[in-house]
Amino acid sequence: MNQSTLYRPVYSILLSLITGIAAGALGYALLDTPATTAEKPAEPLYWVAPMDPTYRRDKPGKSPMGMDLIPVYPQEALSTEQQDIGLVRISPNIENNLGVRLTRVERRPLANEIRTVGYVQYNQDTLVHIHPRVEGWIEKLHVKSAGDPVTLGQPLYDLYSPELVNAQEEFLLALQRDNQTLVNAASERLQALQLPDSVIAALRRSRQVSSTTTFFAPQQGVIDNLEVREGFYVKPGTNLMSIGALEEVWVEAEVFERQASLVEANSPVVMTLAYLPGREWQGKIDYIYPTLDPVTRTLRLRLRFPNPDLDLKPNMFAQITILSDSPEARLIVPREAVIRTGLTERVVVALGDGQFRSTKVRMGRIGRDHIEILEGLTEGQTIVSSAQFLLDSESNKNADLNRLDQPVSTENHLPATKSASMRANSHHDHSMPAMESRPAVDHSMHQMDAGHDSHGSQQP
Repeated sequence: MNQSTLYRPVYSILLSLITGIAAGALGYALLDTPATTAEKPAEPLYWVAPMDPTYRRDKPGKSPMGMDLIPVYPQEALSTEQQDIGLVRISPNIENNLGVRLTRVERRPLANEIRTVGYVQYNQDTLVHIHPRVEGWIEKLHVKSAGDPVTLGQPLYDLYSPELVNAQEEFLLALQRDNQTLVNAASERLQALQLPDSVIAALRRSRQVSSTTTFFAPQQGVIDNLEVREGFYVKPGTNLMSIGALEEVWVEAEVFERQASLVEANSPVVMTLAYLPGREWQGKIDYIYPTLDPVTRTLRLRLRFPNPDLDLKPNMFAQITILSDSPEARLIVPREAVIRTGLTERVVVALGDGQFRSTKVRMGRIGRDHIEILEGLTEGQTIVSSAQFLLDSESNKNADLNRLDQPVSTENHLPATKSASMRANSHHDHSMPAMESRPAVDHSMHQMDAGHDSHGSQQP
């Protein structure tokens, strides 16, 4: 036996040991690696609010609604990014049942219409107050009550005044002395005391002093604020009466502070009165007062209306419609299309093929039937103007509306999956046979209404 023959078994044993150790080490490595990887927890990418996926933070905390933030891991983030957040899909039959109505975003002038109330007043430009310039007594009152019509030059009252008697005597004395300077001075004093020119001319002719002096109406109109009666003692500063013209009247109206930017001078105004239904008066804004009422926070407006038939009377209550059409083209949408919550405004945009998404917008002016949109929409977009509250509620919660997109079963008008489930349940519970005949739209509407209530009450 040679030496190579002697060591051959030893070589075979060592080779077997080495091969076994290597195979065991390789197998342990292959088995241990996945286990170690699976046991290692993944780190969240970020945290989001449960009700608002757009609210993201890099650490745990509370959402604006006071709820705990939810961690989002890499695989979840990938699936979230792949889907359209806030996208709502509705099948055509459900869209028709919900009464979804679409309209387009337009750019055109905004028609503003402000409705308010007002009170008819005298035209203050033509309102005359009658005051005496001397002391005396009312001997005779030619007008008896407020509201009496008067004409230009009509007698109003007769006044006895010692001062007027003395002024007439001085005038006659100047005429007797034939002193033109004294005559002019005495005549000017009588005019300053409001003695009519006709009375001065009669005094020059007759040379007789009159104990009472008659005063006449300075304009045509109606008597208002009659404060005296026959026998009253009056003096300068006493308001005897007022005469107001009614051929043109003023109307005092008020608008809210938020509407102040919509009114302009000379804007057309339409007025109606309850006591004359069916009639309209066309006028305009004459003046906008510079200050607001500190109590009601309203802005006062002065309107002018012609009154040739004298149908408009002071202190009448009137309904006012202010028309303020802006010639500038603006981006507008129907008023019913905007969802106003008090904090934000949104509209539901139709993307086509039964897809909808709620979008935040910033409002501008509010017109009669439309609202100006400053941000959030572009011209030509299609938006929802009816049933948008249901869509907005689901879109803001990022709800899955695939239940509305499932094929309709020919049996009982239910989706196939739900019909099968109900038939399966009917084998176990025979006490509710009516459940199979309920339309799918009722079930969907119930779920959507519940989602809408949880989202919060919305104000159009």
